[in-house]
Amino acid sequence: MLMGYISVWKVLEEMLIESRQKELLIPSSIMEDLKSAKTVIRMLTDDNRAENIQKIEQYLLNVESYLVSEGQKKFGQDYVDKWLNRIDKASRETRDEEPKGTRFVPGVPRQQKWIRVASSKELPVERLKTMAEEMNICCKVEKDGSLLAFGEEPKIKDFVKKMALKYKAKTEK
Repeated sequence: MLMGYISVWKVLEEMLIESRQKELLIPSSIMEDLKSAKTVIRMLTDDNRAENIQKIEQYLLNVESYLVSEGQKKFGQDYVDKWLNRIDKASRETRDEEPKGTRFVPGVPRQQKWIRVASSKELPVERLKTMAEEMNICCKVEKDGSLLAFGEEPKIKDFVKKMALKYKAKTEK
């Protein structure tokens, strides 16, 4: 359970978006803290839970403090109170939705695109791996049996098209 962190993150994101629309300048450090909080939330595991929770709380507090302080100056107390109530409600949620998969993939260079593909009877993981290698796309089989393929964006798009055609051909037989 992530004790409302995802909910609080979403409320702060909405507050940040609304503040920007109302022409409040947001420093890049605040944007980075919001992004970092989401990254750490997604990476949260039982092994390093205390350390990650501390990071999440610090990032979220930095964003909240800035937005509340600047929001009060620019938009008034009613504006801030509305958002503080939403943040308080979100922080008390006991059931956060778990992040679906992770967007951070260790070992994949930042500039490369990636796709995680579940194998099927029509396209077993070995066939998927062969197709990726034939297209000069890096790949590895993950613990859950899916294939992680990564490379340049055009190659990944071509790989997806090729998989779709192979799947369609196999299911039409």
